[in-house]
Amino acid sequence: MKRKYWLILIAIVVILLTAFFNTGSKDKVTPQFTHAEAGRFEIVVNVTGELTAQNSEDITAPTELRGRSFRVTDVKIQDLVPEGTVVDSGDYVATLDRSALSNQLKNTEDELEKSQQAYLKTQLDTTLQLRELRNNLINLKFDMEEKKLILEQSKYEPPATQRQAQINLEKAERAYQQALYNYNLKKEQAEASMKEVSINLERQRRERQDMLDVISKFVIRAPKQGMVIYYREWSGQKRKVGSTVSPWDLTVATLPDLSVMNSKTYVNEIDISKVKKGQPVRITVDAFPEKKFTGEVIEVANIGEQLPNTDAKVFEVTIRVNEYDPILRPSMTTGNQIVTNTYDSVLFIPLEALHANDSMSFVYTRKGKRQIVVVGDMNENFIIVEKGLKTGEEIYLSTPEKPEKFNFTGFELIPEIKKRKENKLQQEAELRQQQELMNKRKNGFGMPGQGNVMIISTDKPADNKNSSSASKNTVKEQKKTKP
Repeated sequence: MKRKYWLILIAIVVILLTAFFNTGSKDKVTPQFTHAEAGRFEIVVNVTGELTAQNSEDITAPTELRGRSFRVTDVKIQDLVPEGTVVDSGDYVATLDRSALSNQLKNTEDELEKSQQAYLKTQLDTTLQLRELRNNLINLKFDMEEKKLILEQSKYEPPATQRQAQINLEKAERAYQQALYNYNLKKEQAEASMKEVSINLERQRRERQDMLDVISKFVIRAPKQGMVIYYREWSGQKRKVGSTVSPWDLTVATLPDLSVMNSKTYVNEIDISKVKKGQPVRITVDAFPEKKFTGEVIEVANIGEQLPNTDAKVFEVTIRVNEYDPILRPSMTTGNQIVTNTYDSVLFIPLEALHANDSMSFVYTRKGKRQIVVVGDMNENFIIVEKGLKTGEEIYLSTPEKPEKFNFTGFELIPEIKKRKENKLQQEAELRQQQELMNKRKNGFGMPGQGNVMIISTDKPADNKNSSSASKNTVKEQKKTKP
């Protein structure tokens, strides 16, 4: 019985000890290693884009909205076929709201009716007035003939009576001529008045007819066969039912040419300096991840912009898709890998394996050393090692335990690292100096044609030797920046 008791007790102790040591071994992390690989290395900028057609035809509202006789500020889209609808030439696409133009049409018709009444009134007035003048002319002509008969009959009368008859005839002739002259003036005046009201009436009729023609075109049809894609406004919003169309932007929708597609994307200001026209691109479509496409950068914006609801500055980049596939549709989301640089055969390691302090970069080798390395370009996952490692050499993927036990090696590389750092700082300083010089010239400082810039420093030099050296450096920099 006692033996059985001791056996059970020993078994419990063994189980507890085993569990204890197993727990301790789990807490201890096994170090992970990687090795320096040699081969092809690519510098890639990954961005998300949106497919658009390189060429498209706009479906527009009537161009008569820009007419001279009338102007409508905004016209709403009352109805629009769903986006993606395939239409043939002449098929229905949209209907514009007629209410704004209908109100103008009613006002124009009222003005037209007033013009018609004014035309009729002027016509009647001139007719009556000219008729009265013509009757007056007939009476004056009769009076002149009567005075002529009296003059003929007075030849047997005394000379005084004959002279009086002659005077009366001359007065009658002069009155007739004045009346005839006034009649011609009144006739020209009446013709001018009639022409004025006639022009106004014709203008009102033409304006009314123009409005009727425009209203008849408010039912918009497709100019050719294609797929209807909603037009994207400058603000980025798509034009849909309820959106307004202005005379300065008449596009309602578009019919894209799906044979050549572009991916429109935006690159942040940090990576835009790497992106150049003509660089190759690997493209994927989120809707069809199994499909792979190639492309080429065809346009890079020179001026950045700020997208809505973001603070970062970005630059628009247009990528042409080389292949044609009927599954590609506008507004599809794409993943774009822009290959900005390629190295055929270099040594590279994962970014996690590289460590750095204020002055140098290094890696932890499996041989227990902290190897100083000279690094080059990097992409999202790897970095090029130009000096310090050999192909296949094993290194820690993360910081090992007790890193203080790893001794530094590769001190001979420190001068080169410092030299590269100084060159980089000098290039940045020269770039800043050139930028400041350009800004000064842009702001009007200095005379045109001056190549040198006088720099006055308020800092007191430490000694004459340093001051002379600084002056020489300044002269060299001025010669470099001389245009």
